Amino acid sequence: MSEQALLSVKKLRVTAGDAVLVENISFNLHKGEVLGLIGESGAGKSTIGQAVLGHFRHGMTLSGGQIHFSGQELTALSERQWRKVRGAKIAYVAQSASAAFNPARKIGEQVIESAIRHRVFNRQEAIRRAVEIFAQLQLPQPEEFFHRFPHQVSGGQLQRAMIAMAICAGPELIVFDEPTTALDVTTQLEVLKAIQQIIRLTGVAALYISHDLAVVAQLSQRIMVLRQGREVESGETAELLAQPAQAYTRELLHSHGEPHQPRSVTLPLLSLREVNIGYHGAPVLHGVSLTVGRGRTLALIGESGAGKSTLGRAVCGLVAPSAGDITFNGQQLPPQLRQRSRQQMQTIQMIHQHPDTALNPRLTIGLQIERAMVCLTALSAQQRQARVAELLEKVGLSPLLAGRYPHALSGGQKQRVCIARALAVEPELIVCDEPTSALDPLVGREVLALLKKLQQETGVSLLFITHDLHVVRAVADEVMVLRYGRVVRQGRLEQVFTAPLDDYTARLLRAVPEMRAGWLEEASASVASS
Repeated sequence: MSEQALLSVKKLRVTAGDAVLVENISFNLHKGEVLGLIGESGAGKSTIGQAVLGHFRHGMTLSGGQIHFSGQELTALSERQWRKVRGAKIAYVAQSASAAFNPARKIGEQVIESAIRHRVFNRQEAIRRAVEIFAQLQLPQPEEFFHRFPHQVSGGQLQRAMIAMAICAGPELIVFDEPTTALDVTTQLEVLKAIQQIIRLTGVAALYISHDLAVVAQLSQRIMVLRQGREVESGETAELLAQPAQAYTRELLHSHGEPHQPRSVTLPLLSLREVNIGYHGAPVLHGVSLTVGRGRTLALIGESGAGKSTLGRAVCGLVAPSAGDITFNGQQLPPQLRQRSRQQMQTIQMIHQHPDTALNPRLTIGLQIERAMVCLTALSAQQRQARVAELLEKVGLSPLLAGRYPHALSGGQKQRVCIARALAVEPELIVCDEPTSALDPLVGREVLALLKKLQQETGVSLLFITHDLHVVRAVADEVMVLRYGRVVRQGRLEQVFTAPLDDYTARLLRAVPEMRAGWLEEASASVASS
């Protein structure tokens, strides 16, 4: 490691009007070094990462501090000068690959764009470089993958393609902003290992932003813990994990909470029997059968492309099975939503993965919660407004938020609004499609506790889709493991996760990040040999 820092941030201050988003943040980063930024939503992690790229969201201002990169003061650059730095010298990997790619252009063309624009490679060299990186990131058939469109690959594959996009031009620094948050545990393991190998091979420095301390611990030599825009503590990774000085850091280390105590068996509410589903002739689910009891939670787990979300969409009537039956309260459900009665639509609701895209930015919170009541109930306007206030209080929010728009709320608050909206028409079943994957652990733990509390109060059943096995242990009564659209294992929580295990379930369990140095190497070797 050279003595002179590649990146030096001194007393960084970012504001938005009168609000201070980042205050007095300083750190140095050397070539080949990874600094992990950890903290809950609103801690300022992404704001710091984007400041290093000279990007500030609307209303934000750099009101103090300096950012030196390779001896150059970045804060003095014009936008034209910044464009020569971004992509070529400093690259960015965002959390949402689906939002980062243009759906109308081939993946490969987007990956090589920066390398060609900055004249790092000619077109043929850039294509060879992209295919080589695709192979390093374990993407299938790299030459063919280059010519696919974003909608033709899984979310995990698209996330790895975005990492390839950042690496292609050979930058000196990469800002990784939650790059594995939306990935299942085995895909996350592969991506983390690939990132680690690329950092070692190229000597690129990295800022790794995450809310998952176990993930950050695998890649970072040092960790900075942030809260409300200020540094809580920082230090060498091993030392900080072993002896955290601050109570907040200790809380992050133990953010998974207490394991769930399974409830007693109840009568079936939802049943699927030998359900087959395909898209454009390609099979997705093969003869899947399951039962969700009244007031109980069934967790669906598996890798990206396993068919978890497709199954949830089928229950909601958003995709029709080609074979098999779905029954609810002992009556067969019509396969398509438009064929279902108001009562059938009312009894099944959904909570989506990303509250930012699930909420309409142009409607107030109150109107969005009220909307289902307008369509599916006979409540008067006054009764609906009273119900909105009641629901907001039930999910731990102030009724005053009913008049606000989604952009004024935090990620955790928006997900609570989505829960309130799902409860608005008093459903008997809620399909929860990764409702905590976009949240930091502490907020996610609060949302899970809220769902369990509401389940106890209302008796609602949950079909809980997730790739986070910590979440499964926190909420599930039963578990179903899916792989390539087939049921691998199912049963009570304690049965599914107890030996003897099938190879696939054992592989999933080994891929869950652990809060210790060296886990990534051990887990990669173990999964590769299985």
